[in-house]
Amino acid sequence: MTVRHTFDQVKYWRRTVRRILLLLSVWFLVGPVMSIIFVEQLNQFSIGGIPFGFWMGQQGSIYVFVLLILLNCILADRLDREFDVHETPETTRHVVSDH
Repeated sequence: MTVRHTFDQVKYWRRTVRRILLLLSVWFLVGPVMSIIFVEQLNQFSIGGIPFGFWMGQQGSIYVFVLLILLNCILADRLDREFDVHETPETTRHVVSDH
C-alpha cells in the first residue's frame, strides 16, 4: 500500500495558468504583434541586411516559439518538483514494458 500525499491543487493550478498566460503573451507579442502589426516600423532595423520585421516573421518568431516550449518544459518541471508531483521511477514503473 502506498501513501499518497496531498498538495494544494488550487495553488498549483493557479501557478500553472499564470505561467501559460505569460508564455502565451510573449508568443502573441512576438508572433502577430511584431510580425504582422508592427512589421513596417520594425523593418527600419536590419539583421545581417535583412529587415527586422521580415526576419521576425520568417525566422525570429520560430526561434522564440522553440525557446518558449523549452522554457515551459523547464518551468513546469520545476513547479512539479516544488509540489512533489513530478515523475519518478516509482511512479512510472507500471508504464515500462519488457519488450
